[in-house]
Amino acid sequence: MLCDFTARAGDLDQRFNPSPSAQDGIAGHAAVAARRPAPYQREVTVSGVWRDLRVRGRADGYDPAANRLEEIKTHRGDLGRQPAHHRLLHWAQAEVYGWLLCAERGLPEMELALVYYDIGSGVETVFAQRHAAAELQARFEARCMAYLDWARRETAHRAARDAALVALAFPFGAFRPGQRLLAESVYRSQRGGRCLMAQAPTGIGKTVATLFPALKACVPQGEARPGLDRVFFLTARTSGRRVALDALDRLGAGTPALPVRVLELVARDKACEYPDRACNGESCPLARGFYDRLPAARAAAVADGVRLDRDTLRGIALAHGICPYYLGQEMARWCDVAVGDVNHWFDDSAMLFALSMEAGWRSGLLVDEAHNLVERARGMYSAALDPVLFAEVRRTAPAPLKSPLERLRRAWKALAPESDAPEARREFGDAVPPSFLRALQDSASAIGEALVEQPPADAGGLLQRFWFELLHFGKRAEAFGDHSLFDSTRTADGRQVRLHIRNLVPAPFLAPRFAAAAAATLFSATLRPHEYHRDMLGLPAASVPIDVPSPYTADQLRVRIARHISTRWQHRESSLGAVAGLLAAQYAEAPGNYLAFFSSFDYLRRAVDLLRARHPELPVWEQSRGMGERDRDAFLARFAPGGRGIGFAVLGGAFGEGIDLAGDRLVGAFIATLGLPQVNPVNELLRERVETRMGAGTGYDYAYLYPGLQKVIQAAGRVIRSAEDRGTVWLMDDRFARPQVRALLPDWWQVEIATRPPSAALRPVDPG
Repeated sequence: MLCDFTARAGDLDQRFNPSPSAQDGIAGHAAVAARRPAPYQREVTVSGVWRDLRVRGRADGYDPAANRLEEIKTHRGDLGRQPAHHRLLHWAQAEVYGWLLCAERGLPEMELALVYYDIGSGVETVFAQRHAAAELQARFEARCMAYLDWARRETAHRAARDAALVALAFPFGAFRPGQRLLAESVYRSQRGGRCLMAQAPTGIGKTVATLFPALKACVPQGEARPGLDRVFFLTARTSGRRVALDALDRLGAGTPALPVRVLELVARDKACEYPDRACNGESCPLARGFYDRLPAARAAAVADGVRLDRDTLRGIALAHGICPYYLGQEMARWCDVAVGDVNHWFDDSAMLFALSMEAGWRSGLLVDEAHNLVERARGMYSAALDPVLFAEVRRTAPAPLKSPLERLRRAWKALAPESDAPEARREFGDAVPPSFLRALQDSASAIGEALVEQPPADAGGLLQRFWFELLHFGKRAEAFGDHSLFDSTRTADGRQVRLHIRNLVPAPFLAPRFAAAAAATLFSATLRPHEYHRDMLGLPAASVPIDVPSPYTADQLRVRIARHISTRWQHRESSLGAVAGLLAAQYAEAPGNYLAFFSSFDYLRRAVDLLRARHPELPVWEQSRGMGERDRDAFLARFAPGGRGIGFAVLGGAFGEGIDLAGDRLVGAFIATLGLPQVNPVNELLRERVETRMGAGTGYDYAYLYPGLQKVIQAAGRVIRSAEDRGTVWLMDDRFARPQVRALLPDWWQVEIATRPPSAALRPVDPG
């Protein structure tokens, strides 16, 4: 940290420079050390104190015979392309280790060497400098002086933060029903280092009821009971980030000048000011001199009362002429609360996870809408190879790559399903064939070497994109197990083959991430059954589940099952008349704004057409495929207070959760499906894998029933958002009446079974 903070200077340079993996780095260090004769010493631990600052580290190697300390770095290709700030950092590390070793052993001077080991060729490039101990001491103390002022400010900030958090009061005075139980449970779990699964109803204020106790858990209670260093609020939706930031504002409003640094993390493509330019000083003005201007921007970013949301961070960055995205990456080191996407902790290359491991932070996780994490994690730990991209790469690749790419093409073609008939276009395997993996690895190595020799001018080159695909696919293949599935699928025209490694059960990948957190709270309105989430997410066996009682009463929400309707695939066409009749009847009985959810766009479209034909006077609007943000906003704007009409949407889509239509903006919902995932070969294999891993009887529930009903309950939860709301939910399928299904519905629902359609279906609809 000392060197990283004080040594970097000049441009930010993110030009292509393939760095070795951690395994390559370990192997490279071992290879260099093996070449050194005795009495060469590896991994030499050094430490020292300067004023209030204790500095510790580990030098890669020291040769007492030559009095030479070595800092070993692995690389690929031409060192001339190494960014200048990297070399400055490496020299700074060597100088600090050199002085600490001189001080410990009473040495008057020392030779320092940077040893760059090319993992491709095994060639060492050595840069050496001899320094007097007094010179190294002076440089060490200058660095300490530069860092000590910042470190003292950080220590003072931490003390002020903890003192303010002791006095922090709940911002609303009184808790809503259910909030106190949730807040107390979160505090105990975050304080005690446990994993909590909290199912709490929509609308009670889960966000503030989790953030408030997590902040309280940051306060240490003596040396034996340290508090949390950081709180990470992780969500799968942009709207969830906004709600969290607003809740933190409310918390701060209750405690004047609350010194809690809040950072919003956004994706690089949304933060970039010059997306058409490469990220280096020669191309982008915000990368030019980045490290020279970073200290002033960093100081402005930690000023009292600054909430580093996306717009504020951008304003600070541009005022200092640096990149907003990389200023955000820097401020992740210095924030108290980070609000970001779930991938910032759970993805393979997650930044918050990496920083926590590097710095040894006690990090508390708050995972919002945690029922989404199963599907999100499957995506993180899956991989695909695009045949269209591969074909274009082969066509444009330089001559040295033709041979390895041709070998990859032949190995790829050998994996094609034997038949291109529609019913036989997909084949599955329990492993990636070794012959294909060898061809993939050969191509990845060849492309990597070619990119080193001739780096692309920007980050969007086809060859580089394909190289990243190969690397990700290879990584997923290395970690392949019974949690994943390999499949090859012919494209619709039968001419090309797409290859996938599909993760089915993300638990093996997520379990180490949960174990690395000091504490974790997962919360959602739909976290039952608890064992489903524990098994699929790899939660600790000692995880504590709680169900927060609903503050709502059965007389607020009338839940009715339309037992005369079947929405099974084979009954879809014949169900349309009954569905349209029920929608019209309910609207005639209680006009207002309704949402109607269907299992697919095709089913939705047929229902809309029939309703319009039978009741042209009834206002309807519908979700369309690929709706942009503006169209989604327009769809929701139709749900005006006092309005009337029916909006049609797909269950599990943009309008099935995460939207708040309080009061009479929404008075009811129709759900024409159980939400069950499609029966297809992938889901059937998931069912089989779950049965094998988790026991007989779990497969259908884990693969179909539980994920489906989560969507149903989330959609129904749009109707009641406060103690004043009233509404009706129609569950339109006879299977909702089954005891197994009804047992999974919220306890506070009082469900009625309607054996016949409402008589209002016979009356004309009043359009209002």
